Amino acid sequence: MKKLKIILLLFYIFLVAKFWIGMYEDDEFGEKRLFIKHKPIWKSYFYSPRGMRDWKIKDMPTEYQEEQKLFDEFIIKKIIQ
Repeated sequence: MKKLKIILLLFYIFLVAKFWIGMYEDDEFGEKRLFIKHKPIWKSYFYSPRGMRDWKIKDMPTEYQEEQKLFDEFIIKKIIQ
């Protein structure tokens, strides 16, 4: 019974960490940093496909557009401001 409680506790900690703790790669220097997300989302690693280029979102492929929108929402608007 005690093992089951420990396993459930570890699973709960993992689940909370997965939803609320993220890592992003700095688009200028490439450093990786941890941060607390402002809302729960399954995605844990954020990067900017645009980087420091003057690439417009409408000119990016679809998969890059989604990635850039998430990076802008979680990193640019909430952390770097």
